Amino acid sequence: MAQSVFAHVIVGNNDAYTVADWQSDISLAASKGIDAFVLNIATPLSGTAGSQSAFAFEAAKNLGASFKLFFSFDYEGGEGPWSTNDILTLLRQYGHDGSYFQYEGRPFVSTFEGPGNSDVSQWAEIRRALPGGIYFVPDWSSQGPGFEMPLYDGAFSWNMWPDGPQNMTTDPDIGWLDSLKKGGKSYMMGVSPWFYTNLPAYNKAWVWRGDSLWYDRWQQVLEIQPEFVQIVTWNDFGESHYIGPIRKPCIPSAPGADARSYVEGYPHEGWLETLRYQIAAYKHAANPTKYPAPKVGAGEDKIAYWYRTAPASTGPSAVTGNACSSEINVNGYQECHPVEAVLDDKIFAIALLSGPGSVSISVGEHPAQKFDGLEAGINFVSRPFGGQTGVVTVSSSTGASGKGVEIGSKSGGKVGNLNAWVGCAGACSGGSRHDVKSKNHLERHRHGSRRHLG
Repeated sequence: MAQSVFAHVIVGNNDAYTVADWQSDISLAASKGIDAFVLNIATPLSGTAGSQSAFAFEAAKNLGASFKLFFSFDYEGGEGPWSTNDILTLLRQYGHDGSYFQYEGRPFVSTFEGPGNSDVSQWAEIRRALPGGIYFVPDWSSQGPGFEMPLYDGAFSWNMWPDGPQNMTTDPDIGWLDSLKKGGKSYMMGVSPWFYTNLPAYNKAWVWRGDSLWYDRWQQVLEIQPEFVQIVTWNDFGESHYIGPIRKPCIPSAPGADARSYVEGYPHEGWLETLRYQIAAYKHAANPTKYPAPKVGAGEDKIAYWYRTAPASTGPSAVTGNACSSEINVNGYQECHPVEAVLDDKIFAIALLSGPGSVSISVGEHPAQKFDGLEAGINFVSRPFGGQTGVVTVSSSTGASGKGVEIGSKSGGKVGNLNAWVGCAGACSGGSRHDVKSKNHLERHRHGSRRHLG
């Protein structure tokens, strides 16, 4: 069984990247235990897909590290579906590059959809045309488990967010696993911390429940023990599920599709601070003789914590909250529920402790809520903020402490959006505490219209 963790990168967002930018991202991801970047690329090949892929592979080669890259061909973004010839061009050029991720001696290849606007049989032709073939693990989630199974070696499910006012379960994963095991296929499980978007020009304005998802989903990985895990995403700022540093040129900023108001000032790098432990736990559970159990050493105590900066009921009125049909969301994607039913007005925290202890969380001048009886290792806690406003303060009895941004009571500007602010207290990397400074830029790649998957 493989135990590999990947992070999904929207290459179309990175059209202003230099090789140095790629090296910075690769070094950061590798330091957190991520094994490879999934390079999501959209047509045309002659555009950003081609130029930035070259930069990414050059960066990986320059670093000379074990970190790898592989392609996910996006059939929903860009200028239409991928042609067989263009796919073959890229895989012949990079598929056996030293930085390309291999599995069972073959280049690992994925997709973002494809069945809705392409002839999926092209993949049999691609496999035949490449000496040794490929290890093909597409995301054909719109078709459900079992679709055209002979064409692939494994499957990736995009269904990683819960519908409506409930937490995510493993039911969708088990459905995929049951089907894949019958065919002797592998499973790539999706993990995502959040999903909020407000881009009317792209017919996208909705939110799914994130809340405790960053903790819950990794616990579910331990239960499912898939061959592969893909984190969605490293840099999709328009959909608010980024875990990498905010780079302002990459934020959508077109008329009617400007995400700057809900991304700038809302760092998510605090989620990176828990990854090394979560990935180590996944690998140890799958192969305890090869991978040691994760441990929080003395002086490594930290608290990653996140919350929205205003009550859900004060969110932007244009956002349906759970993708109910509207003038923006023409189709709708879920059963309708009030936004405040979908989202909990709470502060969520993962505490990594070197020994038994407690965690306290307070809002403004209100009394702190203390969580006793926590264990050495990973712990999850949450507390409601209700009508409380003010600066959020977190601390642990093992020495971690920090302050987050203020929770307000009204909608408007950065206070009223439904994105999460994520912080880290204690033994955290510097980047997890602040935004990244850069210029504004227009996103060229419309990725990620997440459809209802049933």
